[in-house]
Amino acid sequence: MERQWFVIAFALSLLVLGVLVTFGFTAFIRTIIDHQVALRVGGQSFGWWSRPPVEPIIRIFVYNVTNADEFLNNGTKPILDELGPYVYVQTWEKVNIKENPNGTISYNQKRVYIFNEDLSGGLEDDVVIVPNIPMLSATSQSKHAARFLRLAMASIMDILKIKPFVEVSVGQLLWGYEDPLLKLAKDVVPKEQKLPYEEFGLMYGKNSTSKDTVTVWTGVDDINQYGIIDKYNGRSHQTHWLTEQCNRLNGTDGSIFPPRITKNSTLRVYEKDLCRLLPLSFEKEVTVRGGVKGYRFTPSPDVFASVEKNPENMCYCPAGPPCAPHGLFNVSLCQYDSPILLSFPHFYMADQSLRTAVEGISPPEKDKHQLFIDVQPDMGTALRARARIQINLAVSQVVDIKQVANFPDIVFPILWFEEGIDSLPDEILDLMKVATTIPPRAKFILTIALFGLGGFLFVVAVICLVRKSHRQSTLHLEGSNYLATASVDQAKKKAKMDNGMSSKSN
Repeated sequence: MERQWFVIAFALSLLVLGVLVTFGFTAFIRTIIDHQVALRVGGQSFGWWSRPPVEPIIRIFVYNVTNADEFLNNGTKPILDELGPYVYVQTWEKVNIKENPNGTISYNQKRVYIFNEDLSGGLEDDVVIVPNIPMLSATSQSKHAARFLRLAMASIMDILKIKPFVEVSVGQLLWGYEDPLLKLAKDVVPKEQKLPYEEFGLMYGKNSTSKDTVTVWTGVDDINQYGIIDKYNGRSHQTHWLTEQCNRLNGTDGSIFPPRITKNSTLRVYEKDLCRLLPLSFEKEVTVRGGVKGYRFTPSPDVFASVEKNPENMCYCPAGPPCAPHGLFNVSLCQYDSPILLSFPHFYMADQSLRTAVEGISPPEKDKHQLFIDVQPDMGTALRARARIQINLAVSQVVDIKQVANFPDIVFPILWFEEGIDSLPDEILDLMKVATTIPPRAKFILTIALFGLGGFLFVVAVICLVRKSHRQSTLHLEGSNYLATASVDQAKKKAKMDNGMSSKSN
């Protein structure tokens, strides 16, 4: 009897464990993952974060102007020839890392770009004709200045022989070349108003350690803050835009996000060149190399929408109206007042009149021109990414400056690029697959085993207990019947003896 009760107690213990596994196993695994993911100095995730074991690639496509003279003299449409890609393999490293007592960590980003001729469709020495961005920026800024200043600027450009288009190599366009206007500004502009560079290049100064100090939350104290920017150069907010919400910096760098991402989550990436957070929404489920499941997040169609189509974007138009056309984002406030407008490549998700204002740009294609990040939702790690942006120059006609008197108001495409990674190393993907697929299977097997074995033992023990009780009852009844029969037999025997004795006495 005691054995059956012991089995029942053991079976109930297994059933209780089954309940705990059903409702607590997932939370237990999440706690382990959160602990491993958080940025702890010396930890594995910290090593991957500080020196990513990937080689991001940037592909650059330059729009070469093939009819610059006809465009200026005859007012014909500019004809563009898309050259490239010019491919650079990168190495990323976070340097000057410093732990802070409030659960954050500060660093500077170091990037090294190495030109890869084998992957490229041209050489850095390829000569291209592109708009003279320093000159056109200066003339556009002078549009509302006093007339004598515009005339003086025209005279200076005459003397320096500055033209609206320049002929430079791709390498010079990207990494810098000496510009007469910048050189002049270095000598005549007051020190406090000088530009922080002496040459002009669209990627000038990026092939080095950034001077920007970024401070992010480690996630050790609160995993929901993991990877989110706390300060950028000591500031928690930008100062360019009209509202506190639009000036926020509380996004990530796009490589990591807080864990447990859902399809309803909005990912926010801070991009310095945009000077704002870029919100990303769920688009679809994806599978990357190695069978790891992920979610694809992309910008919503209204992220660069005109204020007429998305009134919330009014906060990004401090000088307007008029504001940027639909599909363009004005970054002049954080690009030293240069009239730079960013868009997606080939004016994807923008007003198509921008594309048809020039010749040579094919209609946009989602697969080629969409920006996206594929994220592992449980761990918040980027699996694959494509940051695709086009740089455009907003040119204004200024009649008093003869060099650009025939230059119409136009958004002139300069180049576009895509930067990102195709996949993480097998070592990381294998760990992700184990961390995301083994626990659910283990939970299922443990649940079935605990409930199955516990239920089986409980039923068997109860059956044995019932049978044993029934057997004891039967034996008790048989014993009682035997005693009753014996009593009857003895009574009969006694009666018979009494009758015999009576007969003898008679």
